[in-house]
Amino acid sequence: MDPREVREKYDAFAPSYDWAEGFLELLFGIKRMRRGLLRSARGKVLEVGVGTGNSLPGYSPDCVVTGVDISRGMMQQARKRNGRVGVAARWAQMDTHSLGFANGVFDTVVDTLCLCTYSEPVRALKEMARVCRPDGRVLLLEHGRSGRGTLARVQDKWAEWHESALGCVWNREPQDYVAQAGLKLTSARRKVFGVFHVIEARPT
Repeated sequence: MDPREVREKYDAFAPSYDWAEGFLELLFGIKRMRRGLLRSARGKVLEVGVGTGNSLPGYSPDCVVTGVDISRGMMQQARKRNGRVGVAARWAQMDTHSLGFANGVFDTVVDTLCLCTYSEPVRALKEMARVCRPDGRVLLLEHGRSGRGTLARVQDKWAEWHESALGCVWNREPQDYVAQAGLKLTSARRKVFGVFHVIEARPT
């Protein structure tokens, strides 16, 4: 889907996003997976696709977070959440395909549940690698095509409808994109019927 369409969908979805997604967060243990991933976040952190700021409570006090998102509406919700959480953070509306930062300026780059929305996921991952320090970390929590045949076929059947409705391609292969982007995979686990991927990688 075109980035403009994604932005418009999520601007409209922003006020009800947490309510709509809250049940799924609990059902699949996404909050627990996210917090486990963020234990590895250090120093200057860039979170792309920050959304409504669901990751903010998971950062340690020593992290200084820059949150970017293509949707201004989603970032407004993130700012409100951060008013309650109190993480050191700044914000910018930005497309992950073209990040407006110099090379190697962040210690950690985080993306949670956003690869499904990018029109060019490999390009987005290359941008994450570019702005990350050579000895830094790229941390990903993503969903993709299930490792179970029946569920994977259901995802394939409804993928076009799901993308049209939510701007989300739910049958992608995140680990393949990591490899294609030239990132070095250091840790990868699949959870919940092989749908969710918890990934740590490094720039090469």
